[in-house]
Amino acid sequence: MIEETSVLEAVNLGKRYRRTWGLQDCTLTIPKGRVAALVGPNGSGKSTLLRMAAGLSEPSAGTLRILGRSPSPGTNDLRERVGYLDQDRPLYKSFRVAEMLRFGEMNNPTWNMDVAKNHLALLDIPLRSRVGNLSGGQQAQVALTLCLAKQPELLLLDEPAAALDPVAREDLLRLLMRQVADSESSVVLSTHALSDVAAICDYVVVLAHARVVLSNDTEYIVETHRILSIVDDSDLVPPPGITVINEQQSARGRSLLVRVELPFNDERWRVDRPTLEEIVMAYLREGSPHRDGRHVDDIENDAR
Repeated sequence: MIEETSVLEAVNLGKRYRRTWGLQDCTLTIPKGRVAALVGPNGSGKSTLLRMAAGLSEPSAGTLRILGRSPSPGTNDLRERVGYLDQDRPLYKSFRVAEMLRFGEMNNPTWNMDVAKNHLALLDIPLRSRVGNLSGGQQAQVALTLCLAKQPELLLLDEPAAALDPVAREDLLRLLMRQVADSESSVVLSTHALSDVAAICDYVVVLAHARVVLSNDTEYIVETHRILSIVDDSDLVPPPGITVINEQQSARGRSLLVRVELPFNDERWRVDRPTLEEIVMAYLREGSPHRDGRHVDDIENDAR
């Protein structure tokens, strides 16, 4: 049996809602053992991709494989191996926390009650409290705990820290990272917070206009991008061996965020290292077919 090296593989994947594509032409591979972030504006396809990966929605085009299998609604092939947390965090508000844990135990053969109770004890969430009486951050922690106690190979999390205050957000992300370290789970999460991406994620997928525009290891992304700046020479052509992702102009000169293909030395340009946030924002600003007819993700894939 060949060991799977990826947790998610999509080829020309698309989801259509009547006349509108929620996701289109998505070709993507997320390696096993990563914490991968899906980043993009509302409507870019993040939730659509996660729902299809969880088997809650069927593709309109292309193929999708999760842990080497094809997910589909109404089947249980991947249910025990995948944990999915919707951004609405559905919980029975009238249940006590202990009742939610027992409900999870009855519905998940791989459930580990010790994991669930230990997580909640660390967070000081009483088992006797009613879910509806908990704060928003505590309810988010309970919902995430229900996913983690399944001990899944893959966690799919749709905006897990949305609308949480900074303390609750930090607690939730710390819980997530502890579980990943302990269980070697893979994680794919959607987020609007680029600070979360830099803090916990080692793989980034950027979506814009229902398409993938960037996908790679965070370390590789940072190492292969630079900011080139020049003052008072607007006609200077960028050096060879780079691809311009985004250009900003001011009265004093130009600033280019570029992907570097070859080493270069041109003393007329100032060269700076961008942050991951600056790189992601540049791709989001571009967010459209590249000037030579290819998408930016096609160019990124050529560089691998």
